[in-house]
Amino acid sequence: MKSVAIIGGGVAGMEAAAQLSAAGCAVTIVEKSNRLGGRLNQWHALFPSRRPAGDLLRHLTAQLSGVHVMCEAYVTGFEKNDDGFAIHINNGRMITANAVLLTTGFDLFEAEKKEEYGYGIYDNVITSVELEQAFNEGGALVNARGQAPKRIGFVHCVGSRDEKAGNLHCSKVCCVTAVKQAIEVKEKNPDTEVFLFYMDLRMFGRHFEELYKEAQQKYGIQFIRARLSEAFENPDGSLQIRVEDTLLAKPLKMTLDLLVLMVGIQPQKKPGNMIDMLGLTRDADGFLLQEDQYILPFHTGISGLYNAGTITGPKTIEETLTEARAVATEICRFLGDSVSYAGAKRMVIGL
Repeated sequence: MKSVAIIGGGVAGMEAAAQLSAAGCAVTIVEKSNRLGGRLNQWHALFPSRRPAGDLLRHLTAQLSGVHVMCEAYVTGFEKNDDGFAIHINNGRMITANAVLLTTGFDLFEAEKKEEYGYGIYDNVITSVELEQAFNEGGALVNARGQAPKRIGFVHCVGSRDEKAGNLHCSKVCCVTAVKQAIEVKEKNPDTEVFLFYMDLRMFGRHFEELYKEAQQKYGIQFIRARLSEAFENPDGSLQIRVEDTLLAKPLKMTLDLLVLMVGIQPQKKPGNMIDMLGLTRDADGFLLQEDQYILPFHTGISGLYNAGTITGPKTIEETLTEARAVATEICRFLGDSVSYAGAKRMVIGL
């Protein structure tokens, strides 16, 4: 039986593992955290359908009955040999595999680096991830003083399309996430005024535009094309923000009870990341460079070593799942006649 090691147990890793296991491979997932699911664990509802994130997580988990999972495990060494790879894991462990799939994902921009926005300084400045966690907790939506916010502002592109932050790329999912979260705020607190401050609205995906229109027409959410210059705290704990309306070319001031920063996706660069450990090449934005983005998008340039998901750039969950299924086909083709991909077809049904 051919073996595959998957480094990273998020959406891409879990789906690829299920497909490969169904095809007859012996699959091991190496996950550094204490549970599978990656950032899906932080999410409340998915865009654009608003389906609970827990539904997808349960589906992905249910497919893994034949997969060996190693949590709280991280790679400390990596060797290529004639049969494949020897992978050294913390605590002196080692696994071998005929093929390896990298699905280690991305990092989120650290909002405190944008000091002018006040994250980590003012209690009522939070990130989009923290707001999603508040939705997951299911209680009333309140600010740091335990009060229902009368006005909430969302700031797009925090750490994305930002030369000073070192991230010129668009994070792709922030715009639609802001719209989804704004709707959820209005559902929880119908009397709250909600403002979205954006550079450009990039509603590129199927049904994203409908969600945007629903936000305006049904929920009265206000969209302002503007750049936030600074935020500071009033004596009562509320926030004063200054923005430039880039359509009217006028400065604006506004008082908010809560400010949400839509933090962007950026490549993993912290010590121990797999791109640098394996000496792989990064693209201009710092993500893993694909061998050929059109013909060989899942190849790394090393035989038997593949990639999928956001390690190569920002993607939606839908795109990530599609990549995971596609790379499983590539790996099965590489491993040859000892595996059969026909059995994996059933794993796709039911999403």
